[in-house]
Amino acid sequence: MLILLPPSEGKAAPARGRPLDLASLSSPELTPTRERILGALERLCHREPDHACTVLGLSAKQGDLVERNASLASAPTARADRIYDGVLYDALEAGTLSTTAKRRAASRVAVTSSLFGLVRLTDRIPAYRLSGDVNLPGAGQIAGLWRDALDPVATDAVGRGLLVDLRSGMYAGFWRPSTALAPRVATLRVLHEVGGERKVVSHFNKATKGRLVRTLLEDGADPRTPAQLADALTDLGWKVETGEPTGKGTQLDVVVTDL
Repeated sequence: MLILLPPSEGKAAPARGRPLDLASLSSPELTPTRERILGALERLCHREPDHACTVLGLSAKQGDLVERNASLASAPTARADRIYDGVLYDALEAGTLSTTAKRRAASRVAVTSSLFGLVRLTDRIPAYRLSGDVNLPGAGQIAGLWRDALDPVATDAVGRGLLVDLRSGMYAGFWRPSTALAPRVATLRVLHEVGGERKVVSHFNKATKGRLVRTLLEDGADPRTPAQLADALTDLGWKVETGEPTGKGTQLDVVVTDL
Protein backbone atom coordinates (compact mmCIF):
# COMPACT_ATOMS: atom_id res chain seq x y z
CA MET A 1 0.00 0.00 0.00
CA LEU A 2 1.19 3.51 -0.83
CA ILE A 3 -0.44 6.42 1.00
CA LEU A 4 0.25 9.58 -0.96
CA LEU A 5 0.00 12.87 0.95
CA PRO A 6 0.14 16.52 -0.11
CA PRO A 7 2.90 18.68 1.35
CA SER A 8 2.18 21.42 3.86
CA GLU A 9 2.53 24.96 2.53
CA GLY A 10 4.37 26.02 5.68
CA LYS A 11 7.45 24.18 6.88
CA ALA A 12 9.23 23.87 10.21
CA ALA A 13 12.81 25.08 9.74
CA PRO A 14 15.39 23.07 11.71
CA ALA A 15 17.94 25.11 13.65
CA ARG A 16 20.69 22.61 12.93
CA GLY A 17 21.34 19.47 10.94
CA ARG A 18 23.54 18.28 8.13
CA PRO A 19 23.07 19.98 4.74
CA LEU A 20 21.00 18.59 1.91
CA ASP A 21 22.39 15.53 0.14
CA LEU A 22 20.25 14.82 -2.92
CA ALA A 23 22.00 11.50 -3.45
CA SER A 24 20.71 10.28 -0.08
CA LEU A 25 17.03 10.84 -0.87
CA SER A 26 14.73 8.02 -1.85
CA SER A 27 13.81 7.64 -5.54
CA PRO A 28 17.27 8.61 -6.90
CA GLU A 29 15.81 8.52 -10.43
CA LEU A 30 14.37 11.94 -9.62
CA THR A 31 17.76 13.53 -8.89
CA PRO A 32 18.14 15.32 -12.28
CA THR A 33 14.75 17.03 -11.94
CA ARG A 34 15.44 17.83 -8.29
CA GLU A 35 18.76 19.44 -9.26
CA ARG A 36 17.11 21.47 -12.01
CA ILE A 37 14.38 22.86 -9.79
CA LEU A 38 16.66 23.42 -6.78
CA GLY A 39 19.22 25.30 -8.86
CA ALA A 40 16.62 27.52 -10.52
CA LEU A 41 14.94 28.30 -7.20
CA GLU A 42 18.19 29.21 -5.47
CA ARG A 43 19.32 31.44 -8.36
CA LEU A 44 16.02 33.30 -8.50
CA CYS A 45 15.89 33.92 -4.76
CA HIS A 46 19.56 34.90 -4.52
CA ARG A 47 19.74 37.21 -7.55
CA GLU A 48 16.22 38.65 -7.73
CA PRO A 49 14.59 38.48 -4.30
CA ASP A 50 11.88 41.01 -5.13
CA HIS A 51 10.93 39.18 -8.31
CA ALA A 52 11.08 35.91 -6.38
CA CYS A 53 8.33 37.16 -4.07
CA THR A 54 6.10 37.73 -7.08
CA VAL A 55 6.90 34.40 -8.70
CA LEU A 56 6.38 32.46 -5.49
CA GLY A 57 3.20 34.31 -4.52
CA LEU A 58 4.71 35.81 -1.37
CA SER A 59 4.14 39.17 0.22
CA ALA A 60 6.91 41.67 0.95
CA LYS A 61 6.68 40.63 4.61
CA GLN A 62 7.66 37.07 3.70
CA GLY A 63 11.14 37.95 2.52
CA ASP A 64 12.60 35.54 5.06
CA LEU A 65 11.19 32.66 3.00
CA VAL A 66 12.98 33.97 -0.07
CA GLU A 67 16.22 34.21 1.91
CA ARG A 68 15.74 30.63 3.06
CA ASN A 69 15.23 29.45 -0.52
CA ALA A 70 18.43 31.22 -1.61
CA SER A 71 20.61 28.83 0.39
CA LEU A 72 18.73 25.53 0.38
CA ALA A 73 21.74 23.45 -0.64
CA SER A 74 23.57 24.39 2.56
CA ALA A 75 20.57 24.76 4.88
CA PRO A 76 20.06 22.39 7.84
CA THR A 77 17.90 19.37 7.11
CA ALA A 78 15.64 17.13 9.16
CA ARG A 79 13.38 14.19 8.49
CA ALA A 80 10.48 15.12 6.25
CA ASP A 81 7.97 14.17 8.94
CA ARG A 82 9.49 16.94 11.08
CA ILE A 83 9.68 19.51 8.26
CA TYR A 84 6.08 19.28 7.03
CA ASP A 85 3.59 20.72 9.49
CA GLY A 86 0.06 22.10 9.43
CA VAL A 87 -3.31 20.55 10.16
CA LEU A 88 -2.84 17.19 8.42
CA TYR A 89 0.62 16.56 9.85
CA ASP A 90 -0.39 17.75 13.32
CA ALA A 91 -3.19 15.18 13.27
CA LEU A 92 -0.89 12.45 11.96
CA GLU A 93 1.61 13.07 14.79
CA ALA A 94 4.23 10.89 13.10
CA GLY A 95 6.71 11.39 15.92
CA THR A 96 4.40 9.74 18.46
CA LEU A 97 3.53 6.66 16.39
CA SER A 98 4.42 3.30 17.90
CA THR A 99 7.68 1.74 16.76
CA THR A 100 5.87 -0.69 14.48
CA ALA A 101 3.69 2.06 13.00
CA LYS A 102 6.78 4.18 12.32
CA ARG A 103 8.25 1.32 10.31
CA ARG A 104 5.03 1.07 8.34
CA ALA A 105 5.03 4.83 7.76
CA ALA A 106 8.57 4.69 6.38
CA SER A 107 7.56 2.15 3.73
CA ARG A 108 3.92 3.06 3.07
CA VAL A 109 3.74 6.87 3.15
CA ALA A 110 5.10 9.37 0.64
CA VAL A 111 4.64 13.11 0.16
CA THR A 112 4.26 14.86 -3.18
CA SER A 113 6.76 17.73 -3.16
CA SER A 114 7.20 20.64 -5.56
CA LEU A 115 10.94 20.61 -4.92
CA PHE A 116 11.69 16.90 -4.56
CA GLY A 117 8.87 15.16 -6.43
CA LEU A 118 8.30 12.26 -4.08
CA VAL A 119 9.57 12.28 -0.50
CA ARG A 120 9.53 9.55 2.12
CA LEU A 121 8.98 10.58 5.72
CA THR A 122 12.52 9.53 6.64
CA ASP A 123 14.18 11.59 3.88
CA ARG A 124 16.20 14.51 5.22
CA ILE A 125 15.17 17.78 3.56
CA PRO A 126 15.41 21.50 4.35
CA ALA A 127 12.47 23.82 4.89
CA TYR A 128 11.54 25.43 1.56
CA ARG A 129 8.78 27.47 -0.02
CA LEU A 130 7.60 26.44 -3.47
CA SER A 131 3.98 25.83 -4.43
CA GLY A 132 2.91 23.39 -7.09
CA ASP A 133 1.41 26.06 -9.36
CA VAL A 134 4.61 28.10 -9.76
CA ASN A 135 6.18 28.81 -13.15
CA LEU A 136 9.83 28.91 -12.11
CA PRO A 137 12.21 30.98 -14.28
CA GLY A 138 14.97 28.79 -15.60
CA ALA A 139 13.02 25.59 -15.05
CA GLY A 140 9.38 25.97 -16.09
CA GLN A 141 6.01 24.93 -14.74
CA ILE A 142 6.59 22.83 -11.63
CA ALA A 143 3.64 20.53 -12.26
CA GLY A 144 4.76 19.92 -15.84
CA LEU A 145 8.29 19.07 -14.79
CA TRP A 146 7.04 16.44 -12.37
CA ARG A 147 4.50 15.01 -14.79
CA ASP A 148 7.42 14.10 -17.04
CA ALA A 149 9.46 12.51 -14.24
CA LEU A 150 7.13 10.96 -11.67
CA ASP A 151 5.14 8.36 -13.58
CA PRO A 152 7.63 5.45 -13.55
CA VAL A 153 8.77 6.24 -10.00
CA ALA A 154 5.28 6.56 -8.51
CA THR A 155 3.97 3.54 -10.40
CA ASP A 156 6.87 1.47 -9.10
CA ALA A 157 6.23 2.75 -5.56
CA VAL A 158 2.63 1.48 -5.72
CA GLY A 159 3.80 -1.88 -7.01
CA ARG A 160 1.03 -4.47 -6.71
CA GLY A 161 -0.57 -2.76 -3.74
CA LEU A 162 -3.28 -0.16 -3.21
CA LEU A 163 -2.76 3.56 -3.81
CA VAL A 164 -4.51 5.65 -1.18
CA ASP A 165 -4.44 9.09 -2.79
CA LEU A 166 -4.95 11.92 -0.30
CA ARG A 167 -3.41 14.68 -2.41
CA SER A 168 -5.10 18.01 -3.03
CA GLY A 169 -6.03 18.93 -6.59
CA MET A 170 -2.87 20.95 -7.23
CA TYR A 171 -0.55 18.10 -6.33
CA ALA A 172 -2.70 15.43 -7.94
CA GLY A 173 -1.71 17.11 -11.21
CA PHE A 174 1.92 16.10 -10.68
CA TRP A 175 1.08 12.46 -11.43
CA ARG A 176 -2.13 10.78 -12.47
CA PRO A 177 -2.23 6.99 -12.14
CA SER A 178 -2.83 5.07 -15.35
CA THR A 179 -6.17 3.45 -16.10
CA ALA A 180 -4.46 0.10 -15.52
CA LEU A 181 -3.93 1.12 -11.89
CA ALA A 182 -7.48 2.45 -11.44
CA PRO A 183 -8.88 -0.73 -9.79
CA ARG A 184 -6.25 -0.24 -7.08
CA VAL A 185 -6.66 3.52 -6.60
CA ALA A 186 -8.71 4.94 -3.73
CA THR A 187 -9.23 8.69 -3.36
CA LEU A 188 -10.66 9.98 -0.10
CA ARG A 189 -13.02 12.90 0.38
CA VAL A 190 -13.98 14.07 3.85
CA LEU A 191 -17.50 15.44 4.31
CA HIS A 192 -18.50 17.40 7.41
CA GLU A 193 -22.13 16.65 8.29
CA VAL A 194 -24.09 19.14 10.37
CA GLY A 195 -27.88 19.11 10.69
CA GLY A 196 -28.22 16.68 7.81
CA GLU A 197 -26.16 18.82 5.44
CA ARG A 198 -22.74 17.80 4.17
CA LYS A 199 -19.93 20.12 3.18
CA VAL A 200 -16.26 19.83 2.30
CA VAL A 201 -14.45 21.95 4.88
CA SER A 202 -10.69 22.34 4.50
CA HIS A 203 -9.82 22.06 8.19
CA PHE A 204 -11.95 18.94 8.75
CA ASN A 205 -10.65 17.46 5.51
CA LYS A 206 -6.98 17.81 6.46
CA ALA A 207 -7.33 16.85 10.11
CA THR A 208 -9.43 13.79 9.33
CA LYS A 209 -7.00 12.60 6.67
CA GLY A 210 -4.16 12.88 9.17
CA ARG A 211 -6.10 10.83 11.70
CA LEU A 212 -7.09 8.26 9.09
CA VAL A 213 -3.47 7.69 8.13
CA ARG A 214 -2.43 7.41 11.75
CA THR A 215 -5.19 4.88 12.43
CA LEU A 216 -4.22 2.75 9.43
CA LEU A 217 -0.54 2.76 10.38
CA GLU A 218 -1.22 1.81 13.98
CA ASP A 219 -3.70 -0.90 13.03
CA GLY A 220 -1.49 -2.43 10.36
CA ALA A 221 -4.29 -3.12 7.89
CA ASP A 222 -2.98 -3.64 4.36
CA PRO A 223 -6.03 -3.53 2.05
CA ARG A 224 -5.47 -4.37 -1.61
CA THR A 225 -8.58 -2.76 -3.11
CA PRO A 226 -10.70 0.35 -2.44
CA ALA A 227 -13.51 -1.89 -1.15
CA GLN A 228 -11.17 -3.55 1.32
CA LEU A 229 -9.95 -0.12 2.45
CA ALA A 230 -13.54 0.97 3.06
CA ASP A 231 -14.14 -2.16 5.11
CA ALA A 232 -10.93 -1.60 7.12
CA LEU A 233 -11.85 2.00 7.90
CA THR A 234 -15.38 0.98 8.85
CA ASP A 235 -13.99 -1.65 11.21
CA LEU A 236 -11.83 1.11 12.75
CA GLY A 237 -14.89 3.21 13.52
CA TRP A 238 -15.16 5.54 10.51
CA LYS A 239 -18.32 6.16 8.51
CA VAL A 240 -17.39 5.43 4.89
CA GLU A 241 -19.46 5.53 1.71
CA THR A 242 -18.00 3.94 -1.41
CA GLY A 243 -18.52 5.42 -4.87
CA GLU A 244 -18.66 3.62 -8.19
CA PRO A 245 -15.32 2.56 -9.72
CA THR A 246 -14.13 4.77 -12.58
CA GLY A 247 -11.20 4.90 -14.95
CA LYS A 248 -9.44 7.10 -12.39
CA GLY A 249 -10.14 4.99 -9.31
CA THR A 250 -12.80 4.78 -6.61
CA GLN A 251 -13.79 7.65 -4.36
CA LEU A 252 -14.46 6.94 -0.70
CA ASP A 253 -16.43 9.54 1.25
CA VAL A 254 -15.56 9.69 4.93
CA VAL A 255 -18.38 11.42 6.83
CA VAL A 256 -17.56 13.19 10.09
CA THR A 257 -19.66 15.25 12.48
CA ASP A 258 -16.85 16.66 14.61
CA LEU A 259 -13.07 16.58 15.01
